[in-house]
Amino acid sequence: MSTSRDPGASPPPAISGRKADHIDLCIDGDVGFRGKSNLLHAVELVHDALPELAVDEVDLTTPFAGRTLRAPLIIAAMTGGVDRAEAINRDLAAVAEELGIGFAFGSQRPLLTEGITAGYRVRDVAPSTLVLGNIGIVQARQAPTEALAEMVHESGADALCVHLNPAMEVIQPEGDDDFRGGLDTIARLVAELPCPVIVKETGCGLSRSVGQRVAALGVRQVDTSGAGGTSWVGVETRRAEHLRARLGETFWDWGIPTAASVAQLSGLGLEICATGGLSTGLDVARALALGARCGGIARAFLQAHARGGRRAVRDVARTVIAEIRTALLLTGSRTPADLARRPVVIAPPLAAWVPPDTPLARRMLRG
Repeated sequence: MSTSRDPGASPPPAISGRKADHIDLCIDGDVGFRGKSNLLHAVELVHDALPELAVDEVDLTTPFAGRTLRAPLIIAAMTGGVDRAEAINRDLAAVAEELGIGFAFGSQRPLLTEGITAGYRVRDVAPSTLVLGNIGIVQARQAPTEALAEMVHESGADALCVHLNPAMEVIQPEGDDDFRGGLDTIARLVAELPCPVIVKETGCGLSRSVGQRVAALGVRQVDTSGAGGTSWVGVETRRAEHLRARLGETFWDWGIPTAASVAQLSGLGLEICATGGLSTGLDVARALALGARCGGIARAFLQAHARGGRRAVRDVARTVIAEIRTALLLTGSRTPADLARRPVVIAPPLAAWVPPDTPLARRMLRG
């Protein structure tokens, strides 16, 4: 693997220092996309003034990655591998357990490569929660399957997210430079790991081509992690110097918007988790209407925890779930699957991302 570095840059910090930087930047830093949205605002749900439903008849239960969620919501990947992550992740996981939603770890590279367990043990507070592990494709390529299986077991994860993050890595001061062998790595893990393998991005979205390639390998779940929310290129730009910082400024807004990524992946038989700039239940409902199975929210939960701990996280999650329920009611949808069959208005520029001859294309009303 190439290890070329900007010769003017300072030596990279330890991995735990990097994870601490990420927490601070994601809570308080100016690291959002600057000129690009997630395009969920281009999705208009069709109001049904005669829904013939009571609020308590709306059933939000949703299957994902072999488990059933009580609502189509996941507290998405954000942190781990540093002492501060211990309290954060345990509180987030405890809320997920209480409300029957999913929970995802941030990158587990510290656990895999250095045996750091901080933030990666939550099963005692979340015994029945869908817990998603997380490792980068480069680290997965380098690690034996047995080591990854042990990492999954150690953290009690139900599935392993393998994140694709070339844009983030080429800006990160201590990032990787060689992204060859990704498809072979995914194929190996699908064949050899005793749990589902979920392919995800880290803020730049998944295209239809990527969806087709991973589906052909047996992947059944994907996470868009699209553009429009936290820019992980932006996060790393704040940490970078010299050439990498200049590259980061140029590519800060790089990526496929979240709604466009969901649209691109439609009709491929994949269970899609829509993440990337979602902050409300209406955002989640819009993603469901495009064909996502569930939605993930990360930064809003991390910021809520910084404001008020577990109670604030619970309040945000309950509000989001109530918003999803209300959106279903107001579209006459008893279940999330019903919403995914309703007509939907898709305005430009999102309409241009919808593949022709797909179920989504046949449902859409162009605005």
